Amino acid sequence: MKTNNIPTANQLLDKKYGKEGTVSRSQFNDKATAYYYGILLRDKRKELQLTQTELAEKSGTTRSYIARIEKGKTDMQVSTFVKLLTALGLGINISPIL
Repeated sequence: MKTNNIPTANQLLDKKYGKEGTVSRSQFNDKATAYYYGILLRDKRKELQLTQTELAEKSGTTRSYIARIEKGKTDMQVSTFVKLLTALGLGINISPIL
């Protein structure tokens, strides 16, 4: 099977959102990151059998804000992210990027 004509993921992203370093690609990356973290938080919340309202109460936010985070519709501040992690019984492991 020949795969020479199949584009890579980066080639597809370059075509749709522009090359790395462009404003449009940075905006896409930011949205993708927000969506990714929202999914992680949602999955952990569900694993713990918490409602959005319960998580909001534990973290000092609102249910609508939790919903926006889980849909990747808002960019969290680091302080809010830490509050949510704490409410979910999670921590942060900071390690150097290699």
